[in-house]
Amino acid sequence: MRSQIRSIELLALALLLAATLGAQQTPTRSVTIAVSDISGSGIARAQIRLVPAPDPAPPKLESDPQGHLALNLKPGTYSVFVSAQGFKEKILHIDVPAAPSSAEIATSAQLVPVTLQLGDTGSPVPVYPKDSLVITAARLHVPVALSLADFNALPHTTVKVHNVHTDADESYSGVPLATLLAMVEAPLGNKLRGEALANYLIASGSDGYSVVLSLAEVDPGFHSGQVLVVDSRDGAPLAQSGPFQLIVTDDKRPARWVHNLVSIALLSAR
Repeated sequence: MRSQIRSIELLALALLLAATLGAQQTPTRSVTIAVSDISGSGIARAQIRLVPAPDPAPPKLESDPQGHLALNLKPGTYSVFVSAQGFKEKILHIDVPAAPSSAEIATSAQLVPVTLQLGDTGSPVPVYPKDSLVITAARLHVPVALSLADFNALPHTTVKVHNVHTDADESYSGVPLATLLAMVEAPLGNKLRGEALANYLIASGSDGYSVVLSLAEVDPGFHSGQVLVVDSRDGAPLAQSGPFQLIVTDDKRPARWVHNLVSIALLSAR
């Protein structure tokens, strides 16, 4: 009996070791990101960020004196953010394909050329039309400015909430904030995981009043409450509170209901 138990223990240990070795030998492909300027000269110490992050991540994600960064990446799709002092940031997506065998993956390197344009330090601060709602997403997308007409054309949702400040039940109509954030390619839904969970939002009014929400709070897959940008209350325009207002339905106090909403910025704490 003891010998049988011992044999079972040895078999279980062998299976565990095999599984561990298999996990450690996950095939990776050698990928070199080559950063250069428009003349073809390599840019040293360019900062490079990948989403999802490499696993394991190297100590430094920056280019060497020749402008190169060599990585071993698992097959998949990556967003690559490349920046360097004096240059405009470049965002691109790369696919690291799987190969039929580990040997082929190990021997076939993938080159990703990245050309950075010189930064325009003299560009003026952008000016948006009056009563626009501006949505920005650092490192993800160019800003989106919605006029009231643009906003009115979007599909609307109606919610009823109790406003403790006025001690009244109110009906608001607006657009889910997640819908607006999709316009700047915010990582929502299945993409909201890992490093993306460090993203947060700053919603600001024209009077400078600002509030912070985590990105997960506005994703219906994470949060049961609704976060809306509204343009009407009880069937009428918002008047002095508008033209846009942020509503967070499940907050016990409406301290994060931003009147005269003018901007929503998506940022990362990483």
